[in-house]
Amino acid sequence: MKLRRFSCWLFGCALWGLVSLAARAEDAPAADPLDWPSWRGPEQNGISREVGLAYEWDLKGKNLLWRKPEFGTRSTPIVMRGKLYTLCRSEPETPREGERVVCLDAATGELLWENKFNVFLTDVPCERVGWSCVVGDPETGRVYALGVCGYFQCLDGETGQTLWSRSLSEEFGLVSTYGGRTNVPVIFEDLVIVSAVMTNWGEMAVPAHRFLAFDKMTGEPRWFNGTRLRPEDTTYSTPFLTVLAGQAAMVFGSSDGAVHAFQPRTGKPIWRYQLSPRGLNVSPVVDRGVVYIGQSEENRDDNTMGAVAAINGELEGDITETGERWRVKELMVGKSSPLVLGDRLYAADDANLLYVLDTRTGEVIARQKLLGTIMRASLLYADGHIFACTTSAWHVLEPTDDGVKIVHRLRFPQAEEIHGSPIVSHGRIYLPTTGALYCIGTPDAKPQAVPRPDPPQEAPPEERSQPAWLQLVPVDALIRPGELVQFRARAFNARGQFLREVPASEVQFAADQGGQIDAEGRFTADSSAAHLGVTITAKLGELTGQARLRIVPPLPWHFDFDDAELTPNPMTKLPEGEPPLTWIGARYRHQIRKLDGQQVMVKVTTIPKGTRSQSWMGQPDLHDYTIQADLRGAIKDGKLPDMGVIAQRYSLELMGNAQELRIRSWTSQLNRFSKTIPFAWKHGVWYTMKFRASVENGAAVLRGKVWPRGDAEPRDWTIEAVDEAPNVVGSPGLFGNASDAEIYIDNISVIPN
Repeated sequence: MKLRRFSCWLFGCALWGLVSLAARAEDAPAADPLDWPSWRGPEQNGISREVGLAYEWDLKGKNLLWRKPEFGTRSTPIVMRGKLYTLCRSEPETPREGERVVCLDAATGELLWENKFNVFLTDVPCERVGWSCVVGDPETGRVYALGVCGYFQCLDGETGQTLWSRSLSEEFGLVSTYGGRTNVPVIFEDLVIVSAVMTNWGEMAVPAHRFLAFDKMTGEPRWFNGTRLRPEDTTYSTPFLTVLAGQAAMVFGSSDGAVHAFQPRTGKPIWRYQLSPRGLNVSPVVDRGVVYIGQSEENRDDNTMGAVAAINGELEGDITETGERWRVKELMVGKSSPLVLGDRLYAADDANLLYVLDTRTGEVIARQKLLGTIMRASLLYADGHIFACTTSAWHVLEPTDDGVKIVHRLRFPQAEEIHGSPIVSHGRIYLPTTGALYCIGTPDAKPQAVPRPDPPQEAPPEERSQPAWLQLVPVDALIRPGELVQFRARAFNARGQFLREVPASEVQFAADQGGQIDAEGRFTADSSAAHLGVTITAKLGELTGQARLRIVPPLPWHFDFDDAELTPNPMTKLPEGEPPLTWIGARYRHQIRKLDGQQVMVKVTTIPKGTRSQSWMGQPDLHDYTIQADLRGAIKDGKLPDMGVIAQRYSLELMGNAQELRIRSWTSQLNRFSKTIPFAWKHGVWYTMKFRASVENGAAVLRGKVWPRGDAEPRDWTIEAVDEAPNVVGSPGLFGNASDAEIYIDNISVIPN
């Protein structure tokens, strides 16, 4: 069997190529071969080359080096330069609860630093904080973390200092849902790439699973691209970075139910394989040009559920039919990522079954029942064993010719669950549970490993390789009138390989409105420009590259929608218009219509999965301002909508069916911070809402008023609250839940306090 030959090769290598890394962490090289810098390991496939591990342990202390209950999490940790990093809850069940990145001494579990940040404007429950995983950059020692609300940071791995950050919800329209699925960033060369379902601005306001590639040192956005519009689901499939047919590729499962390959430097699609009509959550594994992935939703071609597929990754275009090597249906592999060892594929279903398949044919060789009922963790292979965790149990499996043999297992207490995956680094196994973070091993272990196999290599660019792709960076920007953005053109060949920074003298730059761009690529916004979307174009011969930017002026702002152009809707024939171009997440979910002779904005009930949402109007660094708007709720089947305004990452909401007025920040975690009072209001009546946010003596002070439009403004505030763990900045915006009935909005103003 090839499996046996694989194991013999692995341990044969150990005899002649054993590597010892007993050096102290501070003496370790920048890229230590025994580090585990991303959640699926240095090879992205769940395989460790370490040997001599102590895998038999128990909760009473056998081979348990340390247990840290304060760092219990659902996130998979990483280890880099002698430190362990992970995401977890911060100060749970308190008014200061949030999310944090923690850094521990990997040997002792001692806390070295923590970076705490608030969770805001999301429905994610506190139990699902830490859904994503941090990723480390061996080249720089930096760590990148995406919080459940879309707060994305680059951290100094030594100190925990935030070097740069982006608010992906307010800036790019990241959708953060109750389900909590939050994708994991990946690093490729000088880029850090992150994805989510996003509702952006302009023509990108329609939701799609989109990727953003940032310069990993500065946070400058390099490219922005996505898959099919209006997906059914969110997703948490981590991309696999590899080389396919000599071309660098980023392979991922998307929320549109397809597996895709993009060029990682450009975001240009290479191929697409449709696996399901629903979103994919399993991270693919790529082995010798073949992509393996599973899913537990509907199949694309019948009403069966679940499948595992093998795809020829060395093709191009739509390869749904041409690229399928095999597909085994009715295997519910939708959460745990598979493992490839030799000619065997090991895949765990969503319950407690482990399948062993022949990688060449898809034939099911064996299936093994495990303890427990649910499996979310991905498989790990190390030291000749497979480590598999259901939510309630740990298993060590030994591959055999006819399947696997269980050689060790244990159950966890009922309240403690495993959602993250086990990892291996420097002779130690780390296991995250919701109750604790575990380190398994022996104190006198001498870390050893066999060499990794050589990764597939990119074909070098031809000496006379011609530019086939022109990238204009930054690809997206948000500026104020009078400000300047320096654009640069970068040339790539057809295989997505970087050729050169193109001198400005060779490029023709143009801006369609809002300012002037000179021959050096410097765009200066007109001092009078207000709430404009601008397209910047660069031409190099026949090639064209584009970037977008928004011009949003300083406060005050006022929007009444009277100038919006109305045209007949092709379906209803009724005149409709669009919200302001520059608002994030507003178009597609809202329309401008005539109501009682006035043009108003309507949050409609007919947008699938978009009737409960938020939108943002400008810079995420704004603070100490007041937003005011007129709102009116309709009624349908006796039910009212919820509606409100957003200031500084807090919302003031009229709750329709509950007949309440509420201030909150973390939507689903009211004991973090919220205040609610009874407030009776009627459908079909316009109300003016006024919401002031300010930072006073280190706290956020929130004050709200609501009164029938046309009446005199009340002297006193209707509701007031103080948050001692403040959000100190945030974009103004709107909140609405039109699932039950439409919401009408008019006369919005935002003014500094």
